[in-house]
Amino acid sequence: MRLSRPDVGTGLPPVVYETTTAARSAVHGDTVDRYAPPTGNREDRTMKYVLMFVDTEQFAADLQAMDGAEQERAYLRVQQWFADHSDKITHHTHLLPAHTATTVRLAGGEPLVSDGPFVEGKEVISGYVEIDVADLDEALAMVRVWPACPIVEIRPVAG
Repeated sequence: MRLSRPDVGTGLPPVVYETTTAARSAVHGDTVDRYAPPTGNREDRTMKYVLMFVDTEQFAADLQAMDGAEQERAYLRVQQWFADHSDKITHHTHLLPAHTATTVRLAGGEPLVSDGPFVEGKEVISGYVEIDVADLDEALAMVRVWPACPIVEIRPVAG
């Protein structure tokens, strides 16, 4: 199912996202969107999400091509984003490049440990942020103004 939600009062275009039957849960026999805003007081009921920031080869190349002053401005925009959303961020970290990864393959007998990422890809998760917000719309509003990596995956935290 393809849904569109307007960002009322933000001046931004509507958010379009996909949902499937698997992304829904049954409550009292009714099918409801499990990402719908929780009921009750906001202080009592919030949603936890992880925003995964994904670098692309092109983004990394564009960043490297910037002169020192341009890179500084880019990093300042990211710092400002974190400052602007600090009341919603519960944890964040930046990951080292993919070539520093260690991969453990557990299929078969003994675990196989190798240096580097398991899959060579053009997109790499470079960091993540845990957020505590009212609903998916609030998470989407945060992502809309993210000033860096061109891809951000929003995933609900289980539990």
